[in-house]
Amino acid sequence: MRITIASGKGGTGKTTVATNLAIAVSGKFSVQFLDCDVEEPNAHIFLKPQIEQTRSVEKLLPEVDEELCTRCGECVKACEFNAIAIIGRKILVYNDLCHGCGLCKMVCPVGAINEHPHELGVIETGTAHGFSFARGLLNVGEAMSTPIIHEMKGMIDPKRLTIIDAPPGTGCPTIAAIKDADVAILVTEPTPFGLHDLQAAVGVARSVEVPVFVVINRDGIGDDRVERYCQEENIQVAMKIPFAREIAKLYSQGTTLVDALPEWKERFQALYEAVAR
Repeated sequence: MRITIASGKGGTGKTTVATNLAIAVSGKFSVQFLDCDVEEPNAHIFLKPQIEQTRSVEKLLPEVDEELCTRCGECVKACEFNAIAIIGRKILVYNDLCHGCGLCKMVCPVGAINEHPHELGVIETGTAHGFSFARGLLNVGEAMSTPIIHEMKGMIDPKRLTIIDAPPGTGCPTIAAIKDADVAILVTEPTPFGLHDLQAAVGVARSVEVPVFVVINRDGIGDDRVERYCQEENIQVAMKIPFAREIAKLYSQGTTLVDALPEWKERFQALYEAVAR
């Protein structure tokens, strides 16, 4: 089973839910944890993994031989992402726009385009709390994180329960993390901002046909509009985490709820049972 933990915005408690869920069910299942929030991964703060291996993730960038190039413009026409331009006699390649698909090289009639590898970031793998752990790290200044997420999802072991900590928001990285999951748990908070971003996240999950459950974090700080929305949309609120000083203190110390408060282990196991049904 693949469970993706996502949210419409950062700071709602997505990683809190993902890490606690992984620890809570690891005694019953073989768990694989993927921290796909590659721009700012923070699951390691709570899981404290032992990193055993690091490998690079690259994309192939085009390099134009200006002596061979006839300026025919076929590569410019073929590129879906406007990553190549011809201005006068000058050929420009915009590396941040390039997706490394290789189409420009394929369509060049004179073979003037070669490709060279460019590192986007790395994937670190190891173990945490007795289960498999992996996180992606996007290099500073890089604009494209989805290739790292796709590479990480290619590591999924179908025999294990895989928990994916998705990037925040509703853009391409989040879609890449949610796509092909068996279920998405969307973490929100009971405020107008929480409702707005939850609605956007629900739209993303439904667009890729992934069933949705909701966890309300910081319960008690706002109103009931999130719950009313979930009732209207026939979405189950599978858990509520109260707005409590003790929980905030544990979070600030990098300690999971299930490690510090035994009753929360049963609650997160119940969360798994709710979504598994």
